[in-house]
Amino acid sequence: MLLRAVLFDLDGTLVDSLGDIATAMNHALQQHGLPPHPEAAYLRFVGEGVAKLAERATGGAAPALQGQVLATYHAYYDAHLFDRTYAYPGVEAALAELAADGVRLGVLSNKSDDFVKRLAARLLPGVTFTAVYGERPGIPRKPDPTAALALAAELGVAPDACGFVGDTSVDMDTAKAAGMYGVGVTWGFRTAEELHAHGARAVVSSAGELLAALRTAGA
Repeated sequence: MLLRAVLFDLDGTLVDSLGDIATAMNHALQQHGLPPHPEAAYLRFVGEGVAKLAERATGGAAPALQGQVLATYHAYYDAHLFDRTYAYPGVEAALAELAADGVRLGVLSNKSDDFVKRLAARLLPGVTFTAVYGERPGIPRKPDPTAALALAAELGVAPDACGFVGDTSVDMDTAKAAGMYGVGVTWGFRTAEELHAHGARAVVSSAGELLAALRTAGA
């Protein structure tokens, strides 16, 4: 079945936000007397929501301290959301071509919902997304398929006619759990080996390859 809709992860897939995330969390850690981390360490910290980010960055500190760090992080990140974050080259044009083909587009991220909506609107202004979902109360985070299935329903497309594009094992696990066609991208935060190991149906290394993979999926 050819794809009628595609869901995209945000961080590491559509936008490179690692620098701003690392800067904000290191600021928060230092404000609470904890050591900062090299930016590259955040490649493994991100992907499973902000609470897991705080847990990993604090080294599993007491929950109360994690909460304080998280509050400081959130306030700083809110004010510095666009300092260093940018859309990956070619991604906006590729998504615009998919939309022109009649494919419905959505975003599903474990990032806070407000941040996801602001980033998508500002950094991908040429793309029309039918729906954009971040982390919201009462809805389990990826790789639980609940949000992906709800998003597919909002787009009016059966799961087996949906693609799911992401850069981590969490995204590929989500695609499998939701019965969607998982495509991994190598320009993000994890490796091609990780993506293949978690069941990616295709792994691509450029926006052009992504467009081709999605257009031929299920053909």
